[in-house]
Amino acid sequence: MTPHNANASKQENTQRVIEVRDDELPLHCPMPQHVDWNAHPRVYLPIAERGEALCPYCGTLYRLKGKPGACAH
Repeated sequence: MTPHNANASKQENTQRVIEVRDDELPLHCPMPQHVDWNAHPRVYLPIAERGEALCPYCGTLYRLKGKPGACAH
């Protein structure tokens, strides 16, 4: 018997560029809302200073919405 769509609220992590808001910081990959949240070890990514960060495990590029360095985190 198949469970009733247990991942309905989860998002596929098939995007190679993901925009994040400053209220989602500190940033880590994979993010908890992704289906593959346990695909690789959690790694925290420094995004606030440059406005973008690349995950060394899966190659996903994260971009901070707004201006780089505008976040106080």
